[in-house]
Amino acid sequence: MRIDKYLWSTRYFKTRNIATEACKKGHVRINGQVVKPSREVYPVDKVIVRKNQINYEFTVLDIPESRVGAKLVDIYRKDITPKEAFEHNELLKFSKDYYRKKGTGRPTKKDRRDIDDYLDEETE
Repeated sequence: MRIDKYLWSTRYFKTRNIATEACKKGHVRINGQVVKPSREVYPVDKVIVRKNQINYEFTVLDIPESRVGAKLVDIYRKDITPKEAFEHNELLKFSKDYYRKKGTGRPTKKDRRDIDDYLDEETE
């Protein structure tokens, strides 16, 4: 089975087209090599998929005939994604918590006070 079809049928991507685009962009690796969407996938292949800034790692156990239900996905793959990948994503959420894009308007009252406090600390 093609890797893009496998990723779609095991519910890593919502559509097969999105899975194909991920392969073309180099977000999918099989046994450490970047692959094209047409690459065949076999049992015992180790696959790494980069999605939402997380590297999902899994081993192919079997090939489904078509798209499977969410409860049956574990029959066809063994998830070996390290927990550190998810913890890193949580840290990214906290770092983006108070981020304003440049040009989004005037600073708020709190922003102005923070800027004033920062500038006062520098001059001392």
